[in-house]
Amino acid sequence: MTAATTDIDFRNLSDAEWRKRLTPVQYDILRKHGTERAGTSPLNQEKRKGIYACAGCDLSLFDSATKFESGTGWPSFYEPLPNAVGTKSDRSFFMTRTEVHCSRCLGHQGHVFNDGPKPTGLRYCMNGIAMKFVPDGQG
Repeated sequence: MTAATTDIDFRNLSDAEWRKRLTPVQYDILRKHGTERAGTSPLNQEKRKGIYACAGCDLSLFDSATKFESGTGWPSFYEPLPNAVGTKSDRSFFMTRTEVHCSRCLGHQGHVFNDGPKPTGLRYCMNGIAMKFVPDGQG
């Protein structure tokens, strides 16, 4: 993360500023709560050690040590980094789910479910487009 990134008040960026910062598909997912198609994210195949950060504001969200293959077609983790994400109830699509968002910019990341592996039993099912991977030693 650059010093310039830490000086930005991400929660008060205008819609136009977000559109400048993000690609159209990132904007749809992070700002409009969209979902990428299952199996399309290159992050599904990422096996290196490193950190998964928010594509909107660079905040570190997940350590690669918590990533697992869920079989869902989306990058999945059993635990976020401390204070990295927030959650809220999502009642879209005629069901209630728990939405996960970046704690700094409030960008939509995905959803969390109670069917994950030990030690947490949680599955953070994230949109790969909403994140970027930073390999160890490059952050």
